[in-house]
Amino acid sequence: MDFDLSEEQRLLKDSVERLLADRYDFESRKRHGREPEGFSKAMWAAYAEQGLLAVPFSEEDGGIGGGPVETMIVMEAFGGALALEPYLATIVLAGGVLRHAASPEQRAAWLPGLIAGETRYALAHTERQARYDLHDVGVTARRDGDGWVLEGEKSLVLHGDSADRLIVSARTSGSRRDRDGIGLFLVEANAEGVSRRGYPTQDGMRAAEVSLSSVRVAADAVIGDPAGALPVIERVADEAIAALCAEAVGAMDRMHKLTVEYLKTRKQFGVTIGSFQVLQHRAADMFIALEQARSMAFLATMMAGEDDAEERARAIAGAKVQIGRSGRIVGQGAVQLHGGVGVTMEYSVGHYFKRVTMIDQLFGDAEHHLGRVARMGGLIAA
Repeated sequence: MDFDLSEEQRLLKDSVERLLADRYDFESRKRHGREPEGFSKAMWAAYAEQGLLAVPFSEEDGGIGGGPVETMIVMEAFGGALALEPYLATIVLAGGVLRHAASPEQRAAWLPGLIAGETRYALAHTERQARYDLHDVGVTARRDGDGWVLEGEKSLVLHGDSADRLIVSARTSGSRRDRDGIGLFLVEANAEGVSRRGYPTQDGMRAAEVSLSSVRVAADAVIGDPAGALPVIERVADEAIAALCAEAVGAMDRMHKLTVEYLKTRKQFGVTIGSFQVLQHRAADMFIALEQARSMAFLATMMAGEDDAEERARAIAGAKVQIGRSGRIVGQGAVQLHGGVGVTMEYSVGHYFKRVTMIDQLFGDAEHHLGRVARMGGLIAA
């Protein structure tokens, strides 16, 4: 298969990497993380100005008509820079819901502000009891005249504390674990009855616990079928996993390069430690794991646009397994070969390892997806 990028894709890759190289070194990242929102609003505006926020949206909706490959390019660059901005939360997750489920009128009303960087969105779907089961939704939505009333709590809403609008999944019928009866609703973050508790996550990102107490939304806030949103949620989750795989590859690639450079410069017993064969073997193991992850990230990217949900899910789950395993090999190798400095807050390697560890946990860790692969392949009972 041809894995070469087109000229337009190479231009995108060069531009985003140049932007991050110029303005997003590790010291800058630490400053951005101390800002009230946990990221840089100036960098978010720069992403909008460069067209990065428009990447996955169609030209009819004001985007540039990119697809999974373009998203992969951006996310891999963000992984290499450890970017803190809510690209996954706003563009991939919430933006994915709007691309796949919103009506033309809704997209015309909501997407311009998102693409311009003026309005940030977050997808509020995860709940405490659900673990990794996307169909486990306890938040309820009941009809109230022409509108709806939402009640319940959402957990670990990525960048939910700084979002201007929330896309909330809620159960409109059936029991908590039914696959049918789930809807998606646009909720203003400052709406009456919405409360948010934001906090930093282990990797320096942000998330929020969101409570919904008798939150009223109008009929035009319903996104798609109010009883059939699960296929959209599953598709968006698959696309997010593909994007996370690319981000993890960017982070692992950077960890490997930092480690090899350290082996070439750190001296012990009068020689560089990279001259010791056992450490060369460890660096080679890291490189093999990185390339395995890169290959599976390519597969996830190619399958992210697949309409066959089962085929897409099988490929995405397989990629997530490899990303989790490779992330551990590369991260542990990077920390151990650096020694004590590898776990200090002042040095970047430990922060990269934290991020790939969190990526492993998002939307199901390696063990969870290994079970999915086994079930879909008939190796264990469904």
